[in-house]
Amino acid sequence: MINQARAAAMLPAQDLERAKAFYRDKLGLTPTMESPGAIFYQLAGGTAFVAYPSSGQSSGTYTQLALEVQDFDGTVKALRSKGVKFEDYDTPMVKTVDGVAEAGPGMKIAWFKDSEGNLIAVAPPVPVPAAKGA
Repeated sequence: MINQARAAAMLPAQDLERAKAFYRDKLGLTPTMESPGAIFYQLAGGTAFVAYPSSGQSSGTYTQLALEVQDFDGTVKALRSKGVKFEDYDTPMVKTVDGVAEAGPGMKIAWFKDSEGNLIAVAPPVPVPAAKGA
């Protein structure tokens, strides 16, 4: 049952209108549906995320949403041109250079925070092995 389910991220927002402006102005996203308690965003492949009002504040210390992009370098460049600031890390597990980490041969990843402090990753698609019998 669960292996047939789809997944969607839920991102808390202390200011829903501020979050909506960030996703529109910085990421170029338009809500697919809005209600007083949530803003819904549909992405490629039937994936989605929801921003919802919350009195809690995101810690921003772990990835809450990962966006898989075909053109990593182009996407990072476009986001920078819209004022998105990528995070820099220098830890035993992650080291970034100009906001970008190498996660393996040919695999890059970068993180930024949205207007609400949610940590969002941008990376090429996660490799998925072919289904057995395919």
